[in-house]
Amino acid sequence: MASLFSCFLELYFLLLLLYNSQCSRAEESSSKSSASFEKGSIYIDGSAAIAKIDEDFICATLDWWPSNKCDYGTCSWGNSSLLNLSLLQDLSNKVLLNAIRAFSPLKIRLGGTLQDKIVYQTAHYEQPCSPFLLNNKELFGFTQGCLPLSRWDELNQFFKKTGAKVTFGLNALNGKTIAPNGSALGDWDSSNAESFIRYTVSRGYTILGWELGNELNGNGIGANITANQYSRDVIALHKLLQEIYKGKDVMPLVLAPGGIFDVVWFSKLIDKASNYLQVVTHHIYNVGGGNDSDLVQKILDPSHLDEDSEIFRHVQGVLQKFGTSSVAWVGESGGVYNSGRDLVSNSFVSSFWYLDQLGMSATFDTKTYCRQTLVGGNYGLLNTITFHPNPDYYGALLWHRLMGRSVLSTQFKGTKKLRAYTHCSKSSDGITLLLINMDGGATVNVSVSVTLANANKVSLLLRDINDQNPRHEIWREEYHLTAKDGELHSQTVLLNEKELSVDHFGRIPHLEPLRVKSSEPLAIAPFSIVFVDIPIVQVPACSMFTREYM
Repeated sequence: MASLFSCFLELYFLLLLLYNSQCSRAEESSSKSSASFEKGSIYIDGSAAIAKIDEDFICATLDWWPSNKCDYGTCSWGNSSLLNLSLLQDLSNKVLLNAIRAFSPLKIRLGGTLQDKIVYQTAHYEQPCSPFLLNNKELFGFTQGCLPLSRWDELNQFFKKTGAKVTFGLNALNGKTIAPNGSALGDWDSSNAESFIRYTVSRGYTILGWELGNELNGNGIGANITANQYSRDVIALHKLLQEIYKGKDVMPLVLAPGGIFDVVWFSKLIDKASNYLQVVTHHIYNVGGGNDSDLVQKILDPSHLDEDSEIFRHVQGVLQKFGTSSVAWVGESGGVYNSGRDLVSNSFVSSFWYLDQLGMSATFDTKTYCRQTLVGGNYGLLNTITFHPNPDYYGALLWHRLMGRSVLSTQFKGTKKLRAYTHCSKSSDGITLLLINMDGGATVNVSVSVTLANANKVSLLLRDINDQNPRHEIWREEYHLTAKDGELHSQTVLLNEKELSVDHFGRIPHLEPLRVKSSEPLAIAPFSIVFVDIPIVQVPACSMFTREYM
C-alpha cells in the first residue's frame, strides 16, 4: 500500500513539474518566431469548489420585437419574433433545429420588453387577437399585442422537437394604471395569465418556470413598479401556480424580476418575497449602446469588463444577507444594448466579453446565464436570416460541453490581457480551463499549477493512468478559437485553424480538439480563446463523490 501511495505521489509531482516547465518550453519555442510573447502562471485550488452552476447553465432568449423595431436607423429583428418566426419554414428549419438540439438541452427564455404589453387569446379573452403595431405615442413604442393559442401550440411543438427547456415571461403590467411619471399602480390582474397557464397545463406543455415582468424594477424601462407592490404580485403568482399545478409531478419555478440590478430595490423584493421566489433574475448589458463608437475598445479592456464583478458580488450579497434559498440567474444579457451592433455583437470580437462574462458570473454562483438572443437583433447566437451560427454560438456550445458544474478558484499572474477560469470537466474526470487572450500583439505562454490543501488526499484520487508503463503518454485536449483571417469583425470562426460552418444537411460541425502531450507548452495566441481539458488532473473538488453530493 505504501509503495502504491509513493507511486501516486511521484506521478502527481511529476505532473506538476511538467506543467510548471511549460513556460520555459514555450519561451524556447516562441523564440523561433518573430512574434512577441508574454509569460504567465495559473494557480488553481482543487481542494473545493467555490461555486456551482446548473448543468444546463447556457441559456438563450427569444423576444417579441416585430420586424419594424428599429434602433439608430437600423431594423435588425427581421422575422425573429415569437409571433412571426415562419411557421412553415423557420420552425422546421434544419439549421435552427440542429443548433438548439446540439445543447441537449438548451434553456430558452421567452420574454423581453413587449411581454408586458401582450395578452393571451384564451377562452376568456373576447377581443380580436391583434399583433403589435408601431405607435411612438404608446408605452415601449408599440400598441398592445396578442398571442394566439394556435401560435402557442406551434411553439410548444417546436420546443418539444428540439428538447428545449422553456421559461415564459408573463405580463406584469396587466391591470395596472401607468401614471405620468411612469409608475405602474395597482395590483397585478392575473386573470388572463391564469387562463393561459391553465390552458398550457391542460395541453401537457412543460414549462420550467414562469417569470413575472421585464425590467420594471427601480427606474424601469418606460414603466416601474415599487418593490413592495412587486412582492405582492410575485406572491400572487406563486399562489396561483400552487393551485393550478396541485397534484402535478413537477412544480414550475417562479422567477422575477427580470431587471437591471438595483441593490436597494432587489433587497426589498427578496426580503418580502423570497419564500415565494425560486430564481432572482437580473439583466446586464456591460459594453454600451448600439451606437457607441468605442464598443470594440470596451470589449477588449479588462478593466471595463471587471466592473461587472461588482454587480455579481452584490447580487450574491443580497441573497446571502436574507438567507434565502433563491438562486441567481442572468435572465438577459447581450453585451451591447438596443439590439446590439452589426459586425460587433454578431462577430468574433463579441466572444471576448461573452465568454469572459460566462466565466465571471459562474464564479459568483450564478446558476444560469441567458444570452440575448438565440436569434434576433444584431446580438443573436444565430444569424437572423439563415440561422447559421455566429461566433458566440460556438463558444457557448464548447462551454456547455466542456465546463462542468463545479467552479474552481483560479488565479492568473502575468499580463492583465489574459483571463483564466477553471471548472471541473464535464467531458472527463479532470479539469477544464477557459483562457481568453485579449492582447492582439502577443502570445501568452502559460504554466499551470494545482494547489491542494492536502497533497496526501489528492494523491489517493489520482489514477494510475499509465498502468506502471513509463512510456505511456499523458495528453490534454485543446480547442483554440480564432477569427478567420485574424479579422475581429469576422462572422466566421476557426477552431484549431479549421473553419466552422454547417454542412448542406444543416448539421452543426463536430468540434474536434487538438490532442497535445502534457509536456508541450500551453500557448494562447493573440486574440484567441482556448478551452483546455486536462483529464489527468483529478482533484477533491472534482471527485465523483463531490460531483454527486456537494
